[in-house]
Amino acid sequence: MSLTKLFNKSYRNALFTTPSHSQRFFITSKFEQFYKHDISETDTHEPEDALLDAEKHASEIYGTTKTKFLTNGSTSGIIASVLACVNRDDEVLIWNNSHPCHKNAVELSGATPVFYELEKDEEWGIHKELTPENLEKYLKNNKIKAVIVTSPSYYGVVSDIKALKEICTKYGTYLIVDEAHGALYPFSDKLPKSAVNIADFTVQSLHKTAGGLNPTALLHTNTVLDIDSALAKFSTTSPSYALLYSIERNINYLNSQKGRQKIDELIGNIQILRKNCSNIDFFDSDITKILIKHKNYTGFELSEKLFENKIEDEKTNEKSTMLLCGLGTDKSKLQRLEKVLRKL
Repeated sequence: MSLTKLFNKSYRNALFTTPSHSQRFFITSKFEQFYKHDISETDTHEPEDALLDAEKHASEIYGTTKTKFLTNGSTSGIIASVLACVNRDDEVLIWNNSHPCHKNAVELSGATPVFYELEKDEEWGIHKELTPENLEKYLKNNKIKAVIVTSPSYYGVVSDIKALKEICTKYGTYLIVDEAHGALYPFSDKLPKSAVNIADFTVQSLHKTAGGLNPTALLHTNTVLDIDSALAKFSTTSPSYALLYSIERNINYLNSQKGRQKIDELIGNIQILRKNCSNIDFFDSDITKILIKHKNYTGFELSEKLFENKIEDEKTNEKSTMLLCGLGTDKSKLQRLEKVLRKL
């Protein structure tokens, strides 16, 4: 029986089990349906039947050795990846401006963090990608066991993962890619190439761009390392069944013709926006991260102008402003943004 069938199953027995609300006692009526499907059928440390089949099917969709469902965000995937491939006192190379979970993962493993810097794009006020030349400089001078690369960045800057993997292979280093903001990549050739079939470990957040619930995510691996044991060291044995179900449905939707068309539609609508706003400069990388600047405003001033027109951006710096798009960004929302931008 699949996760979907179990989720839709009607429970009429008298349940003397966890969770103790028994699908009938609702502290908050707003989540009544969530309670009704909050069951305790799955141990993620020893997955059987439904969850095992769902993760195997996901692995087939992505073409990975293994794909794990995460209900504690991409953070848990980064931690598990580091625990799986390094030992105490090993060195792990991480960006000095990375998400806090990168440094936390290294500390939890007992390894030592080595920090790399990225060149700044002064025109846009953002950091550039990690180049193979920059990576090799660090691997030459240190005994690095693993490297964590953020691609795409919050601003949509994408690194050449294939080239970085070649450098890592040359030095016997594991490559972990934080692709939290790139969950749509495997499902459209109009977006940057995903790391899921290249890196040793790739982490994606379904909730950031792929329309998933907070904090659903995926951990993909192309190694024979024991990622299950790594996850078991800190993950709950009682995950939210409703969240696991939503992950399965999310992946199946992305992989469907309808899902792929939805992504292409999103990209097409953003392309129209870019074409119609000739007064705005657009950054060229991941098109779903609308990074913009205007000659008459700082990034912060531009952000304020948008906010005055009831449009809130995702991230802003001195030079530019970024508006994040995902499956929930429909045509009308982009048309509203276009109208405001053209008035500037």
